[in-house]
Amino acid sequence: MDAERGGNVAEPARVGALLAVARGGVARLDAELLLAALLRVSRAQLLAFEEREVDALTEAMFQAGLARLAGGEPLAYVTGVREFWSLPLSVGPGVLVPRPETELLVELCLARFDAAPRHIADLGTGSGAIALALARERPQWRIVATDISSDALDVAAINCRRLAIANVELRQGRWCEALGRERFDAILSNPPYIAPQDPALGSLRHEPTGALVAADDGHADLLHIGACARARLNAGGILLMEHGSGQSARLSAALAALGYRDIQCHRDLAGHDRAVLAIWP
Repeated sequence: MDAERGGNVAEPARVGALLAVARGGVARLDAELLLAALLRVSRAQLLAFEEREVDALTEAMFQAGLARLAGGEPLAYVTGVREFWSLPLSVGPGVLVPRPETELLVELCLARFDAAPRHIADLGTGSGAIALALARERPQWRIVATDISSDALDVAAINCRRLAIANVELRQGRWCEALGRERFDAILSNPPYIAPQDPALGSLRHEPTGALVAADDGHADLLHIGACARARLNAGGILLMEHGSGQSARLSAALAALGYRDIQCHRDLAGHDRAVLAIWP
């Protein structure tokens, strides 16, 4: 006798019930965002219809996702998407999860230049977040986005196609190596800047170490980019780099010694030193 005829048909799971039992160290917000992503609705729509039925496959995917979250994986890796500058970007373990504080680089660059054609470089592009945000805001700009990782460039290429953005060119190479002898109006980068011994790395263990950690107490790549960018910047061009909260003093002094002028440090919304802007004279 089958389950239906025997009266043993399981009741379908419902949104509210699934969220109510989502524990195991997973934040309620993350559980809501995970389920909303699986159901392809907004979080507001999810919470407005808590009696909505959830099919067995989606329920199983939700439980599997909760297990991954409980193991410390970023929500963006579980859902495969992270929003940056209002753009839904595909992400995965081969790239860093784009973070809100990196939007500061985009804001500063947009404030510096108008919509006229410009030549811009984004070094260490990862998922393409910075390059794609600039390209969406400034369709007349030509943007070269580089990364040493072919996996990262594959993700960036997917995002270019999904967002139908055509004014970004992807190139493989370490920092300025992929730029050749071209000169740019601005060079931006969110390079590795965490010291190898930083305890914060424990919470970032699922993200690529090579995109996080730099030698010389986190300064090595920042200083390398500062040096190599000089030969690739137009006169009056700007260098914009994200850095750690305790690195602004040493980095500013190093850039001044390299010949940059009008060096400015900018803070993120949390009040931490987060970005340096320097002009090549």
